[in-house]
Amino acid sequence: MAAKVSGLYAVTPDLATDTDGLLRKVEAAIRGGARIVQYRSKTGSQAVWLEQLQRLVPICRRGGASLIVNDKAGLAAEAGAHGVHLGMDDGPFSEARRLLGPARWIGVSCYNDLQRARDAAAAGADYVAFGSFFPSATKPGAVRASLALLSQARKEIALPIVAIGGINAGNAAALIEAGADAVAVVSALFDSADIEAEARRLSGLFAGTTDYGIRK
Repeated sequence: MAAKVSGLYAVTPDLATDTDGLLRKVEAAIRGGARIVQYRSKTGSQAVWLEQLQRLVPICRRGGASLIVNDKAGLAAEAGAHGVHLGMDDGPFSEARRLLGPARWIGVSCYNDLQRARDAAAAGADYVAFGSFFPSATKPGAVRASLALLSQARKEIALPIVAIGGINAGNAAALIEAGADAVAVVSALFDSADIEAEARRLSGLFAGTTDYGIRK
């Protein structure tokens, strides 16, 4: 695996009709310090998704970033990605593990549900994600998670924790302080006029932390 689950976790915009633009944006995010890239696309076709992933895999490898596929374990396996991220309706964990094998990552969305995170850890997940912590343009109707939940998860869950939902350079520090190992960012990163500089700002917030989000 290219890296630990920590730092800036960049979630791609849906650019099914602009593969070159997608690649440029991801390259800029990696140059700025993104260590994990999640490929998320709800439009397009299987062929488009596979083409984009096959072009993203070497970009991420060269940049030392891990490439995670949202929802689609079979596609992640076919493309040679580093893993998959599963939401509540994305199929059974056991099937994803069968497709990906033991060496690749499986992350699980836990929303505001600590028990779901406990269950994911018991099943063998590699990381868990909570959120939305703030209002999100990507998922405006998402359930909200609290800093208190994040702190409690940090005490109980012996896995890396990713925070997601409306995160930007102005509010990410509170999540890191509460125990997030990584912050997943979509709009604040990829809608920025200077993606590399924004990624650098977000990545720099982790300079004062050790593994598992604990302040030095």
